[in-house]
Amino acid sequence: MDVFIAGIAHTQLGRHADRSVKDLTREAVEGALRDAGLALGDIGAAWFANVRQGQMEGQNSIRGQCALTAMGLGGIPIFNVENACASSSSALYQAYAAVKAGLHDIVLVAGTEKMYYPEKRQAMMEAFFGGTDVHEMQSTWEGLQHIGAGIGPQQAAGGDWRQQSFFMDVYASLARMHMKMYGTTQEHFAHAAAKNHTHSALNPLAQYQTPMSVEDVLQTPLIAWPLTRAMCAPISDGAAAAVVCSEKALARIGRTRAVRIRGMGVSSTVRRAPEALESHCVALAAERAYGAAGISARDIDVAEVHDASSFAEVLQIENLGLCARGEGGPYTASGATTLGGECPVNVSGGLVSKGHPIAATGIIQLHELATQLRGEAGRRQVQGARIAVAENGGGFLRIEDAAAVVTVLDRA
Repeated sequence: MDVFIAGIAHTQLGRHADRSVKDLTREAVEGALRDAGLALGDIGAAWFANVRQGQMEGQNSIRGQCALTAMGLGGIPIFNVENACASSSSALYQAYAAVKAGLHDIVLVAGTEKMYYPEKRQAMMEAFFGGTDVHEMQSTWEGLQHIGAGIGPQQAAGGDWRQQSFFMDVYASLARMHMKMYGTTQEHFAHAAAKNHTHSALNPLAQYQTPMSVEDVLQTPLIAWPLTRAMCAPISDGAAAAVVCSEKALARIGRTRAVRIRGMGVSSTVRRAPEALESHCVALAAERAYGAAGISARDIDVAEVHDASSFAEVLQIENLGLCARGEGGPYTASGATTLGGECPVNVSGGLVSKGHPIAATGIIQLHELATQLRGEAGRRQVQGARIAVAENGGGFLRIEDAAAVVTVLDRA
């Protein structure tokens, strides 16, 4: 049974100190329903993704029920999903499976995140620690310092975790290892960042909308070598929602703009040597998604990847098979992943520029791909896009993502 996204929407991304989780959720859900031509009463079940509300507001356990019943959705099954930055894509996987199994015909997936609490700055930063094993932080940190040793002027220097995310130090260590193994350069990461900042200038929902050059990116303040600020995803608030339905329901509601979920693959941390990148959990999730979809990497027309740092984009395009292992840097610098290139990546602006409200990010990525497949992306349209892939990672455990979800979409 085929499964479709009949409607999808997300809010403007940015820092919204004056908006609540309920308020952001309402906007995204109403937008997705409007896009699908449906009403709240048509929804048979809902999945709600959120990470920070428990940590920052003390709202635990029933966040989805609180956010969704406040806007009038009640009496149906509501499931809460928390899987770090991969929360909403993980929620989609569960919803997709439920529809495919015939349990429901029309369901809702929503992801909402408020990360910006200016009056709780220290708590904002400490919340990032929950995305790794808090009982292994010291050993994880010590291990990371060794894998890229000898590369760069500040290879042992960590950032101030009261002012920035612990994860940027993680990405910096992994970036130095990639540089050591393959000759990747800081300029390669800057090419990825500059591309995405320039793409986001074409996206009216992006948090940042100012084009940047490679030189501009390199001149922004250093966060953790080799990463500068423009190579790192910002603190973001936002929400996204998707209406997912069966083929039978789609025929009934007659939405010609629907996109098909052709296949999904999910994985978690692989126990491996740091250098064994061919066994990376994202590569495993991609293999599963491509198998389910009946495609290969050569078939992909456009991709959205989880560039919480610009190094991550270089790594993930390798894991997706868009280029050879170790060639992510030169491939990016060649222009192949730029709008108009061989396989455009993060035409939305990516996480580093479009924004990264963590539990909403997976559905936000799919919003961009659905817009591309519908031919509605305007100045950032990838011409002839028929098959699209999203890669959404979450958390960090030992040497890689704690969770990975890869989704393949095509035109219905």
